[in-house]
Amino acid sequence: MGKAHDLHHKMSNYLRKFWQRPENLFNAPFGQALNPWYHLGALTFFLFWVVLVSGVYLYIFYRTGVREAYQTVEDLTHEQWYAGGVMRSVHRYASDAIVLTMSLHMLRNFASGRFHSYRWFSWVTGVLLIWLVYASGINGYWLVWDRLSQFLAVATAEWFDWLPLFSQPLARNFLAPGDVSDRFIMLLSFAHITIPLVLLLFMWIHTKRMNHAETTPPLPLVVGTLLALLVLSLIKPAVSHEPADLTLAPNVLNLDWFYLALYPLLYASSPGAVWALVGGITLLLLAIPWVFKPRAAIPVAEVHLDNCNGCERCFRDCPYSAIVMQPRQDGRPYALQPVVDPNLCASCGICVGACPSSMPFRSSDFVSGMELPHQELAALRTETDRALAALQGDARVMVFGCDCAYDVRELKSEGVGALSFPCIGMLPPAFVDYALRDARADGVLVTGCREGDCQYRLGIRWTEQRIAREREPHLRKRVPLERIECCWAGAHDADLARSGLAALRARIKQMPRETIPQDGAQEDVPEPEDKKMGQSL
Repeated sequence: MGKAHDLHHKMSNYLRKFWQRPENLFNAPFGQALNPWYHLGALTFFLFWVVLVSGVYLYIFYRTGVREAYQTVEDLTHEQWYAGGVMRSVHRYASDAIVLTMSLHMLRNFASGRFHSYRWFSWVTGVLLIWLVYASGINGYWLVWDRLSQFLAVATAEWFDWLPLFSQPLARNFLAPGDVSDRFIMLLSFAHITIPLVLLLFMWIHTKRMNHAETTPPLPLVVGTLLALLVLSLIKPAVSHEPADLTLAPNVLNLDWFYLALYPLLYASSPGAVWALVGGITLLLLAIPWVFKPRAAIPVAEVHLDNCNGCERCFRDCPYSAIVMQPRQDGRPYALQPVVDPNLCASCGICVGACPSSMPFRSSDFVSGMELPHQELAALRTETDRALAALQGDARVMVFGCDCAYDVRELKSEGVGALSFPCIGMLPPAFVDYALRDARADGVLVTGCREGDCQYRLGIRWTEQRIAREREPHLRKRVPLERIECCWAGAHDADLARSGLAALRARIKQMPRETIPQDGAQEDVPEPEDKKMGQSL
């Protein structure tokens, strides 16, 4: 397993460098927040709803009969081209787009290592979603009942006939025109309703273990996607082949390669070989979370009830629902206590940043209500003190960074100190206050993964909201925001990180040096025994 993990590490480095180019290309016009590459999962959800709405419209006019099926689709396409024809084309191209965004979403997660340990459930359910999408799409092509539908019906029957499941070959049902009845079209129609409903259920299951899962892309991406689908539908409308005729073998077919790429292989090789290919790919994808399992176990966040008042912030902020609140068991006067599920904990530390007792102003041996055993806050405070003490110059900056983003140690100099967390969401806002206290630093630079591409999903969002005083625990009002710079720079965004630092230092030089005193710190930061603990950090 360790060798496989090392192999994945090398592969992921190559993949990330390869993917960096299109990501950077899209960052130029869209910016990080609206880069489609960072919203592939949400775009897949949105495209599903586009397919569903357009499919409902088409189904209103669709008639389930051998003759009626083809004719109603033709009438929609040509007689009602301005509505039904556009809807049919949008339905087709949105379905193709789902395959594209779904595939890219899986590849990005593999390249980023977002599939093992606490993420195995989402990965495995995602693999199942792939085949449900394909089943729904292929079934949709049957409903037109044209020459392409005829080919798919015969080829699928021959493919399944290879399995020892049926007493009579399925392909015998497509030998003559009278073999296909209206009931067959009705059965296809029923399947095309049922499979998407099952697909929707699995989409819900897919995100079940993710807190605040993104299922809706930003509004500009929604509008842009819809406009792109409409333009494509008007430029190249989806049309049918000739009506199905079981007395003839289709000669020329325009395949949708997003959904139908396997079908030529049935005749280029054999049904058994295609089953082996599909089964092998499926098993390989399902096994990836365990084949590429990390060498070492992920450290699990620890709860210290002596410093916990059951405020539920860690529960609300955990990106993977690894924390549940249970009745208090230590006799202290609080209703609830957090319990960490070791199978879901990502060791990101976001819960530590959410804890109101993560206060560096407290006693020298302080312990937070939530701690990472390998990254205790007391040790991180010691590292912060050491970095602050070494700062020199007239624009001294303390940089707080993220292990998954740009390596902030590259920014260190006599005027710049640096400290990295497993995720920037682990940074308690009080550490920013602590660095600026008594003018030990003139400014603080906060860095993390690219916006919209946080390795632990919610670290950037919660950090921004805490510093903006929109989410608890928030940054104290006494801390001047103009001395803080947030710069979301990925692992290879050295220029972006350095430009953010340069902008902050240039701004600092235009300001008079201000001192944030320590006086009264204990007045608005009471100890955990106080029931008002953590109202302002």
